[in-house]
Amino acid sequence: MNKYEAVIILNPNLSTKVDDFLKDFEKLLKDNSFSIVKTEDIGRRQLAYSINNHNKGHYIIFNLEGDPSKLLEIETKIKYNESIIRHLFLVVKKHSDEDSSLFIESKNKKSEPANDDVKVEKVETKEIKADDSANKKGEV
Repeated sequence: MNKYEAVIILNPNLSTKVDDFLKDFEKLLKDNSFSIVKTEDIGRRQLAYSINNHNKGHYIIFNLEGDPSKLLEIETKIKYNESIIRHLFLVVKKHSDEDSSLFIESKNKKSEPANDDVKVEKVETKEIKADDSANKKGEV
């Protein structure tokens, strides 16, 4: 049994159907003798570059364990899934017990209170009048 990390980027228009995708993906993994150790639903994020005319994507990170001979079959099946705009499987020596930095960042953004109060500072302005004689000479 090898250990893997999988990053799946879903079509952002399907963010409401993430639960359905997770159920289907878990079934696909179990059918191919893979087990999910950990799942992190990062949420919608800005992409570094446009993929299939999408500027955002819904990120999900999985820690997996399974048979390396079945990995190619899984990748072949998800390649034709229209809801996935990008995927990546990485072999790792051991799974980290800590949350990923993306997951921590997404939790922090969700927990920050929305500050709708806009602070407006009044700036004093002084009107400066030029001397008429200075204007005639070209000096200001």
